[in-house]
Amino acid sequence: MASPEPTGALLLAAGGGSRFLGATHKLLTPLGGQPMVRRVLEAVARSGLSPIIVVTGAVDLTDELRRELPGRPSVVHVHHPHWQRGMASSLHAGFEAARRLGLAAVVVGLGDQPGVTSAAWRAVADTQSPLAVATYNGERRNPVRIHTELWAHLPHEGDEGARTLLRTRPELVTEVACEGNADDIDTIDDVTRWQAQPATQREEA
Repeated sequence: MASPEPTGALLLAAGGGSRFLGATHKLLTPLGGQPMVRRVLEAVARSGLSPIIVVTGAVDLTDELRRELPGRPSVVHVHHPHWQRGMASSLHAGFEAARRLGLAAVVVGLGDQPGVTSAAWRAVADTQSPLAVATYNGERRNPVRIHTELWAHLPHEGDEGARTLLRTRPELVTEVACEGNADDIDTIDDVTRWQAQPATQREEA
């Protein structure tokens, strides 16, 4: 039986969060007593994925990335100075790190989706498909597993990343039904709605 291909997590946390008008960057806004990005990192860590490549840009997340995570995964911090070129450019910054680490695939998610569960990260990672996407009630959302053979086929600028492949290479796609909530936190109102959810609908602490 073939050994599983080396697969890591790729967390995109580089954007400016311009729609968020809170007192701090949205990734550092408290959710359940800890910064949003910390909740996301802990969910990824509980999935067992390692390394976790975190691409940052607009906001300094160094303190959060230095804190120990459950299971003590390897965390690779990639600062992307050209984050304003869009999410696609941040994705390629992460791919470069993944190549250096010898990864065959990465499971990509966003730092502003605190409702994505560790089980979703694990389920998508465990597929053998070159392109796998989590679904929630039939809707495709993050995370997405992308094999190294496809990395060069993604755009280098703009805010469309894996969606390009999902649209243009449907024959490669495996859908993975997941529990949880992949809604983005983009505004103060989104924070309020997230906090109003029953605890069973959030990622377990």
